[in-house]
Amino acid sequence: MIGLIMAGGKGTRMNLENEKLLLKYKKPIIFHVFDSLKNSNCFSKILALTSSNSPNTRTLLQKNNIEIFDTTGIGYVEDLTLLLQSTNDSVLVTSGDLPLLDAEIIQKIVKNYEPEKIWTSILVTNQFLTKLGLESDYFVTHNNQKCNYTGISLINANKINSSKNLDENYIIIDDKRIAFNLNTKQDYELLSTT
Repeated sequence: MIGLIMAGGKGTRMNLENEKLLLKYKKPIIFHVFDSLKNSNCFSKILALTSSNSPNTRTLLQKNNIEIFDTTGIGYVEDLTLLLQSTNDSVLVTSGDLPLLDAEIIQKIVKNYEPEKIWTSILVTNQFLTKLGLESDYFVTHNNQKCNYTGISLINANKINSSKNLDENYIIIDDKRIAFNLNTKQDYELLSTT
């Protein structure tokens, strides 16, 4: 299985001078994500998807010998599709802005991988997200409850013909380590209180 970190976005909602994934929470946020994948010992390879939107993040990753896959930076779906078309492996994809991610939760997620399911998105319930003081614009109704995407998916790239009309599977894991991603300055301020 390949571990894939999405690190090529603009981070426009944060309205920052610097790139979002370089914000510090003891160390740059991107390193929390990379270290959690590496320390889980679940992956044959770990890649960070970068683009022209994140030149400083790319430079920092390269300086730390982290393998990158450069994309167009058009958008999340387009960038991810580009990588998925170049591999026949199983992939865990995660956003690069999950500062509380750790090896234990990555191992728990990987144990849920079922190769016959092409795409499995990891969700948290909206109720859980609200309890943490967070909100998200990306939600789906699953099992009659409003749930939010965490930015983590398990994908069997070998079975993907196109990103259109994929049968998406869902798993709910209410855990702050995957619920807490940085979308706004308020999220970052809240992070310092955890």
